[in-house]
Amino acid sequence: MTYRVCFVCTGNICRSPMAEHVFRRQVEEAGLGGTVVVDSAGTGGWHEGDGADPRTVAVLEESGYTSAHTARQFRASWFPALDLVIALDAGHLRELRSLARTPEEAARIRLLRSYDPAAGDGLDVPDPYYGGREGFEECLEMVEAASEGLLVAVRAELEDRTA
Repeated sequence: MTYRVCFVCTGNICRSPMAEHVFRRQVEEAGLGGTVVVDSAGTGGWHEGDGADPRTVAVLEESGYTSAHTARQFRASWFPALDLVIALDAGHLRELRSLARTPEEAARIRLLRSYDPAAGDGLDVPDPYYGGREGFEECLEMVEAASEGLLVAVRAELEDRTA
């Protein structure tokens, strides 16, 4: 049984590839690499075929993560194959919900920071694209914190499926 998670931001070059690489490592370290498939996409196709933003790559690699990436645009036709679609901010959440064709598809969409109990009401991961390096570092911190809770949730859902 494969469990599929797709992280979604705007152009798939900053936040969502960062979340993809962070969560993939957590999944692998948890021994779930053969069960959980992790990828990412953007709500728009402006950067399709491009690599991740160089600042994303630098922050990931300096923190010991992999960074290989090719940007792509999210397609509504992917919903049936996905177990979770993780939006990086409320705008992505709205856009993804507008693409969902059924209530079941819409129910699979969540905000990443909703898995971080310390996030409070601030559930958006701010877009670091137009700022400096510190924005990318802050993004990584938020992604790492939320990914821990996401892993707990995914593991619980996998256990429910096999029970």
